[in-house]
Amino acid sequence: MVKTELKVEKLSHAFKPIKKNNWVLKDINITLNEGELIGLLGPSGCGKTTLLRLIAGFDKPTSGLIKKNGEIISDNNFLLPPEKRQIGMVFQDYALFPHLNVWDNVCFGINKKKPAIERANWLLSLLGIYHLKNRYPHELSGGQSQRVAFARALAPGTSLVLLDEPFCSLDVEVRARLRSELSSVLKSCSASAILVTHDPNEALAICDRVAVMRDGEIQQYSKPSNIVLNPSNVFVGQFVLQKNILPIHLLDQSYSICIGKLNIPLEIVISEKSVCIFDKKSICIEPSLSGLFTIIAKEYRINCYVFIVILDDLKVIVESTLETTLGIGDKCTIKFIIGEEYLILPEKIRSKF
Repeated sequence: MVKTELKVEKLSHAFKPIKKNNWVLKDINITLNEGELIGLLGPSGCGKTTLLRLIAGFDKPTSGLIKKNGEIISDNNFLLPPEKRQIGMVFQDYALFPHLNVWDNVCFGINKKKPAIERANWLLSLLGIYHLKNRYPHELSGGQSQRVAFARALAPGTSLVLLDEPFCSLDVEVRARLRSELSSVLKSCSASAILVTHDPNEALAICDRVAVMRDGEIQQYSKPSNIVLNPSNVFVGQFVLQKNILPIHLLDQSYSICIGKLNIPLEIVISEKSVCIFDKKSICIEPSLSGLFTIIAKEYRINCYVFIVILDDLKVIVESTLETTLGIGDKCTIKFIIGEEYLILPEKIRSKF
């Protein structure tokens, strides 16, 4: 039977004084099972870090409750102190003590008995920083400092770790390496974790489940594969998946978008607010002096070009081969690639061009 490590129920929070539009979190419901890594994903200001602070015990929620191993650790009348929650925290800036070396930083929150010392040594070896134990924070690289912060959070034997955008200040190579190692480190320590990030690729790559947040509310909470295949709404499709999203119109007895007609029978009823969601690889771009679209941006992506084209106030992203000679300001046409999938929301109708 799967054990529930953490449960957040009907959690809402507002900064004081509480006003009508001052809610930072609204009716948050999340479960974290033992051994899971879940992601809190969303744009800046959506409430991710506030939720993490409430779980850590730095703030008391306005309403709702938080349970750890079945026991309430926070509600609007009770707040178990952070130091009694057995929850580790890794901050964006790592928050290492500058006057302590690596060993003393890692051992700061533990007793000095033999089992605790052995665990600290084991963590230093596991994270590949044992040889740095006598160095001070200013003598470490960003990746080394991150590993020290992980070790310090796990050293007391905590079963839950909160990670507040831990990779945001690292270079691409170090970030990718540490990100790929995170799950195995947590598994070795029998720990669960909550990762705050604004990077969709990061969340989808390593998390068991992802909570997509916007304006203090969860838009979708499910496995990464389900988010990719079945985005719950337009925001999830656009922010998480960077899909094209275009309005649908009834034109000449056919459902159409600005690129062309859709393969949807008229007997299927869709609303006036319905949109078509599809990937930038599902369409192609061709030069045309009489084309309706104009290229406004062009990016080189190692093995392809990514163009942004515009028609009136509609923007479309399209991926093309390196042989494409089009440039910014050129006119072009956009065509469907036959057989590629698209999704109609909110009806959740899936079809092919």
